[in-house]
Amino acid sequence: MSAAPTLKKALNQRQLTMIAIGGVIGAGLFVGSGVVIADTGPGAFLTYGMAGVLIIMVMRMLAEMAVANPSTGSFADYSRNALGHWAGFSVGWLYWYFWVIVVGFEAIAGAKIVQYWMDVPLWLSALIFMVLMTATNLFSVASYGEFEFWFAGIKVAAIIAFIAVGAAFVLGLWPGKGADFSNLTSHGGFMPLGFGAITVGIVTVIFSMVGAEIATIAAAESQDPERAVAKAANSVILRILIFYVGAVLLLVLIVPWNDESVSASPFVAAFNAMGIPYADHVMNAVVLTAVLSCLNSGMYTASRMLFVLAARREAPAALVKVTNRGVPANAILASSVVGFLCVIAAAVSPDTIFAFLLNSSGAIILFVYLLIAISQIVLRYRTPDSKLRVKMWLFPVLSGLTALGILAILVQMFIDTALRSQLVLSLLSWAVVIALFAANKWFVKKRPAEGDSGAPTGPPHRVLVLANRTVDSDELLAELSRIGADQTAEYLVVVPASAVDTGAAATHGPRDVTEATQEAATARLESTLAALRGKNLTVQGELGDYRPLRALDHAVAEFGPDQIVIATLPPEFSMWHRFDVVDRARAQFTVPVTHVVATSAVGNQVPR
Repeated sequence: MSAAPTLKKALNQRQLTMIAIGGVIGAGLFVGSGVVIADTGPGAFLTYGMAGVLIIMVMRMLAEMAVANPSTGSFADYSRNALGHWAGFSVGWLYWYFWVIVVGFEAIAGAKIVQYWMDVPLWLSALIFMVLMTATNLFSVASYGEFEFWFAGIKVAAIIAFIAVGAAFVLGLWPGKGADFSNLTSHGGFMPLGFGAITVGIVTVIFSMVGAEIATIAAAESQDPERAVAKAANSVILRILIFYVGAVLLLVLIVPWNDESVSASPFVAAFNAMGIPYADHVMNAVVLTAVLSCLNSGMYTASRMLFVLAARREAPAALVKVTNRGVPANAILASSVVGFLCVIAAAVSPDTIFAFLLNSSGAIILFVYLLIAISQIVLRYRTPDSKLRVKMWLFPVLSGLTALGILAILVQMFIDTALRSQLVLSLLSWAVVIALFAANKWFVKKRPAEGDSGAPTGPPHRVLVLANRTVDSDELLAELSRIGADQTAEYLVVVPASAVDTGAAATHGPRDVTEATQEAATARLESTLAALRGKNLTVQGELGDYRPLRALDHAVAEFGPDQIVIATLPPEFSMWHRFDVVDRARAQFTVPVTHVVATSAVGNQVPR
């Protein structure tokens, strides 16, 4: 067992606050807003307002669930609890897939910005960005938090500076300039392309706001997760109102919506209109910062979601391991590899493979938000009012309207021929995830608990016990007492120190999961030893390797048992059933293996 890290929580409130503030500001605001304005007209800020309301509702629902049922920060757990394992599996893998594609896309976007200043191959710059952000995340969660603090700080400062300068320009506080709101109506009217254009634009805008929920994931590695989640959800209202609605309103007031320069780079066009020099270089630097921020956060978010999936044994168990710095290195590297593959695809086949990857993730975030909304409605009816310290407003009306709003956006994507392929391919991605879920579930099918062939003919003398969450169960203690009724047998109780099997990975963030695992495993082991010694049995105990069969193999070699007892939860709750621990132990060792199914240890377990 490796030494537990000394620090339990690595993200301080300063870092988490800036992650929450900067989470909604992506490169989509600095660049994508120009396209929305050109396709919508002066009323584009209404489009941002409507999309913002949807994000605010989703965040509020997420906060209600997170504060009532604290988890690792993964909203996949809420969908799992509300709708079943297929929903939790879907949310986890779809969200991971969305972010690893974003990681590759942002690396390419950053490389294109670099080409504005110097002639560097696109793939080389993208590769450098990927390596830098992977290294940042691998070093420690604190390094991620610090980088994101400064990246987000630059984005926030740029937007605030623009709003201050732009407001002065529009309100007539600018030298030689009077108050002027004429651009709202003087170029074809407030809605020159019709009200329908404003609603169609929501499809594009909603994706530029993705990221507000990252704060709920990062909160698991902060000092006060519940308070951080509630604060992030409440503050998102002001952030969207100022950074998106306010900034876009100023853009359409400063520059005519049909000016060609708006669609290319709206903020540069606005700064040029105000006569501010070097606007193109300044804004390109800000956009590069926003891209790197999104890349950094994407790597962090994807790895943490993969960590949670591994904690549920819905991803390889090795991905739940953390380093002494509290970093899920395997999950980060796995996510980074997919990001690298996206960069390669963009370099080799930008119009086919890379385009397919982007389109296949286009509507995924809407699927995730829809499942979050439905989950909140279901869980609200199941949760006692006393546990709801943060509540969704006007439930169930606003919750239902939010779910319907997301469905309306999906319908709009189907109607719009330019976006239909994204919806269809995203649905295909979801179908693949559901197929993977079915394949994964196959491994958890029930196996016979009886049939312990090869049971010893005489009383055993040396009994090796392998158990984890069942180590102090009534069934196991009764079986051991029966075996040792003559009080001549010696026992060795081995508890694999697995973050998954102790439950620590489901309740703690990566930073302190190692320490929590050791504490949980040790507490159960000591409880069992005390109970057995109270029956005058000769018993020893030890923590084993996090892999149960590896722990068993080591103990057999050291202890030399003449009988093995393995205790598991019932099949539908058991991780060990999925990996055939009992059957493989019987095949591997000549020693008789007794299997105890501990139904008394189920408690509030969620079927896995």
